[in-house]
This record gives sequence, C-alpha cells and structure tokens, in this order.
Amino acid sequence: MTTIPVDLTSALERWAWAPAHEQAQALAAGELRAIDLIEHQIARIERFNPALNAIVATDWESAREQARQADAALARGERRPLLGVPVTVKEHFHVEGLVTCVGNAAHRDHVPEGDSPAVAALRAAGAVILGKSNVPVALADLQSYNPVYGVTHNPWNLARTPGGSSGGSAAAIAAALSALELGTDIGGSIRIPAHFTGIFGHKPTYGIVHYAKTGLPPVRLAPRDLSVAGPLARSAQDLAIALQVLINRDPLAAKGWRLELPAPRHERLADFRVLVLGTWPGRKQSDVEKTVEKRLLDALRKSGVTVRHGADLESALPDLEAANDIYRRLKYSSVPGAPAAAQQESESAPSPLATRNAAQITHDEWLQLNEQRLQIRAQWEAVFSQVDVVLSPVLSTTAFRHDHTEPQKARDFPVEVGGTTEQQKFVELFHWVGLAVLPGLPATSFPLGFAHDGLPVGAQAMGAYLEDLTAIKFAELFAQAHGGFVAPQGYALTEPNHQAAQRHSERQQASI
Repeated sequence: MTTIPVDLTSALERWAWAPAHEQAQALAAGELRAIDLIEHQIARIERFNPALNAIVATDWESAREQARQADAALARGERRPLLGVPVTVKEHFHVEGLVTCVGNAAHRDHVPEGDSPAVAALRAAGAVILGKSNVPVALADLQSYNPVYGVTHNPWNLARTPGGSSGGSAAAIAAALSALELGTDIGGSIRIPAHFTGIFGHKPTYGIVHYAKTGLPPVRLAPRDLSVAGPLARSAQDLAIALQVLINRDPLAAKGWRLELPAPRHERLADFRVLVLGTWPGRKQSDVEKTVEKRLLDALRKSGVTVRHGADLESALPDLEAANDIYRRLKYSSVPGAPAAAQQESESAPSPLATRNAAQITHDEWLQLNEQRLQIRAQWEAVFSQVDVVLSPVLSTTAFRHDHTEPQKARDFPVEVGGTTEQQKFVELFHWVGLAVLPGLPATSFPLGFAHDGLPVGAQAMGAYLEDLTAIKFAELFAQAHGGFVAPQGYALTEPNHQAAQRHSERQQASI
C-alpha cells in the first residue's frame, strides 16, 4: 500500500467523513486526488471492517486503477457527478469480477459477467467501486448475516444489528468506509438500516430505477413486484444526486422514453405542509414512535412548518390497516417461481411464509389486489393535494440485539411500550415501511438523533408518486435546521483518535 504523509492523512480523514457530493466537489477543484482518497478508504476498511464485517467482497487493484482513471479524467477537465468518489454496493448487485452469492453457500463461487445496470450507472457517473456489502441469506431478514460472510455489526454497538437486508450498506456508510451505497427495499431494507445506524436512505418511486441483473442465476428480466433499488448516504443531497444518476437506465425504455422527475415543491422548510402520523391504527404507540412524533412536532413548530395530523385528513386517508394487509399479501407472494425461488431469494420476507402464500395466490387474486393498490395510490394522491410530505416513524424500535434463532418466524423482537417490553413477531414489524411500498411511493429515511438507549432513531418522509425530490429535499432542509448525520465514536483513523478507536473496538467486541 502507498504510504501517505501524516498531514495528508489528516486531511484525507476529514474528507472520508464528508458527504459524497463534497468529495466530488473537492476532487473537481483539485483539492485532493482520487488515488489518495481511495488509498485512505482502503486503509480505513482494512482497519475497521474486520470488527464490523460490513464490506465482504473487494478488489483493491481494480479500485486503484479506477481511481487513477478518475484522476486522469479530472486532469482532462471532465466533470461527472461522482467522479473519483468511493462507493460500495449491496452484495446481490452484480459487479464485474466479484462474487454474487446472496449469502448462499452453494453459490459462493458464482462470479457473474458484467455489472448490473445500476452499478454501470454509478461507474458512468465516475464512481470508484470499492466492493460489495453484506446481506442476509436471500435478502430475507432484518439482520445481515449468512454462512458465507458471517455477521455484520452496527457501528453504534457491535452487539446490535445494523438491520437488513441492506445492513452492510448502512454500516459501511455510518462508519465512513464508503461515501455512497446502493441498496434495495421491499420491506424497509434501505430505510430500516438507515434508521438503525443514523444515516439517510431513499426508497424511490416504484419502477424508476432499473433493477435487473442481480442475485443468483438465472438472471431475471421482469421487475419484482414492490421491490426497488435506491441509495444510502450521510447526506440527503447525496441521495438526490445518486437518484438522478440511477434513473433512465433501462436500455429498452431508453429508446423512446425518458423520465424527468418533478422539482421539489419547496426550497424552504417553512413552506412545507406536513402530515405527521405517529400512532398506527389499533396499536399502542411504542416508546420509539412517541419519541419520533414528539421530536418531529417540536422541530416543525420551531421552523414554522404547517403541521397536519391524521384526524385533520381522516376522510382522505386510506384505511391504513387494510392497506397493510394488502401489502403483506403482495409482498409475500411476489417471488416468481415459488416455491423454489422463494427459498432462494425472498428479500426481507420470511421464506416459509413467502413460499406458502406464493403457492396459493392466483393471477386473478393478484389482479384484484393490484386494483386495490392503485385505488390506494389515488387516495394518497388526494392527500398530497393538501400536504407536501407525510412524516412517520420507520420502525417501532431501535436496533435490536443479534438474534439468529431458527426458525426465523418464531423469533420475538422486543418493543418498548410505555416503559415495558412487549415481544412482537417478524411479520408485525413492517407496517410503517409498508406505508410507501404498497402504493409505490417515494420515502426518505433521515436521522432524528438518539433514543433513550443511546442508539440512533430516524423518521421517514413519504412523497407523492414520482415526487422523490420533494421527499429528499424535505429531509435535506430538516437536517440543515435540526441536525443530520452524527459520526459514531471510535472510527477515526488518524492520531490521537486512532488509539481511542482501538480501545473502542475492543470494548465493542467484548460486548458481543
């Protein structure tokens, strides 16, 4: 590895924690070289990743060559959105030369040819692909562990999960092992890890990011119902840049169709009209949900934002519990080729239930559910004629302790309600994230500080159909006014913090 002078290392350490768009600006301005930044990122990964296990597949020589090419392009005067910026992607996206096994030991040697279109889009924008981040087996858990790569830990507490299925993605961003990540979401697989680790994540409007050439063979051409690909980052601005990079990448559609996302509805936080949902119908409000609601309301009032409550729009709102039931039925029946495919790759859904429902649902039943889904989307469109974003919790709890009990459906997840602990099953945890998934709406997860247990807590901003940039802009403006990403302690590479990082890592390991 190249030896970097101490003073340059200190500067690079500051840039390693900077958002992706600031790194890109500094590279374009000649304030740093891509090769130096990539060497520093490699040093950070080699130092901190053994404890976190966030990044599981790498090719350093390829990354260095990409960085050298980025420096040459910058010297020629080229300017691209992510030119020279270090990026990682979720393991089930194909990356030239790297294994894709989705945690399945039977496919640990599967090296597909070429990049997924979304990965190719990042490369075209100038990103340097450092490697791939960890996932649960078949993307089917709210934790990220598998027999091929092992367990990924939360940078805020190694005894806790960073979430799933984009858990490695979130851990890598939170610990500044990468500047930008590419994840996926059908059951909160972007937003829940963002909530668990204190970062930003965006679930795009369904269908606008070409989501193909992923996972295990045979490669599917048909998009999976409900599921989307989207970015995770340390700033909302990075989400907007990445989303613009990722759209319009379907080679067939590009022949005659191009999407232009509507501009954000507002540029000032005080101009937003906001609906806040803090309690799910028929359920007791958890302590985390109460914290999220109170912090949102307090912050919005300080900023002069027009706030509406569910009761204000009761006649316009969809029946949330009925919508959640439709979401669950479609989610657990969305794996093509069931039962075999459901066992192979069932993103963020318990495979036994996915197999059972997928085997039972008929195409006629799917058509009926789809019509109900579109009716619900139309109801949300009416709501968004009166408000700009809908705010809610992401999950009813903060990051929980690692639990690898089998079978998965038998696990109990602790949720604090009124100071007491209630146990909830896996399938009971997805109502808030499903709010946006069923109607295919955009939703941005953003940090809200920390809960009473010292762990990060986040909220989500849901926007109208195709109004992704409005949801992201709200998250950006809210973070500017009320605080955004906070770096976890113990992940600074430079002296004297490096020794503190070593002690922190040892203490964290002892807590597992």
